[in-house]
Amino acid sequence: MNKLFSFKQFTINQDQCAMKIGTDGVLLGAWTSIKHNPESILDIGTGTGVIALQLAQRSDAEIIDAIEIDDNAFEQAVENFENSPWGDRLFCYHASLEEFTNEMDDNYDLIISNPPFYNDAFQSDDNARNTARFTDSLPFDILLKSVSKLLSSTGVFTVIIPYKEEKNFIKLAKQHNLFVNIICNVKGTPTSDIKRSLLEFSFTENEVIMEDLVIETARHHYTDTYIKLVKDFYLKM
Repeated sequence: MNKLFSFKQFTINQDQCAMKIGTDGVLLGAWTSIKHNPESILDIGTGTGVIALQLAQRSDAEIIDAIEIDDNAFEQAVENFENSPWGDRLFCYHASLEEFTNEMDDNYDLIISNPPFYNDAFQSDDNARNTARFTDSLPFDILLKSVSKLLSSTGVFTVIIPYKEEKNFIKLAKQHNLFVNIICNVKGTPTSDIKRSLLEFSFTENEVIMEDLVIETARHHYTDTYIKLVKDFYLKM
């Protein structure tokens, strides 16, 4: 169960990963703009490697690096990269973000992250799952501090977080000279509450573009906007 997940151009093995393929990661990988033609991309906390693989499919970037701290997830991401059509462009580092940031001299044109975001009130007995899901393992401030060091001067950083964290995250980012350029609020259905925020940041302060995305009109009846975003990946689209 949960071992294989097939996309249109690549397949994900996920039996060793605490966090399986979910809407958040695929949505971020599809929504993130590559209009600035990034030559180098970094996926922070890659897990199965799905977001890095999506960006490999979508872009011509020569360098697509990923970081993963969990042993099993790291091995699985490497396996998924090697089994993909873009193995020569993908590389996974087995390190914490702080270690990686301290050792890396290069900058990236695009940094992307689907970070852990559940607080410790809901921690389980599964350490790997906790690492994948909880902010304790990658506090937002550490994430933003590292991004501000690793991002090129004209680069873009994108992230998906719970909507309730949006204002705090934008405020924290500003302390690291990262300014929000695009905010996309995501709802499951037209009548449900906003669940997630897709955010784009850069070192340039611009007028903020506001977007809304509704995933379904009814169970398994997807909106045209959502289908347009993810149709290059999901087999069922």
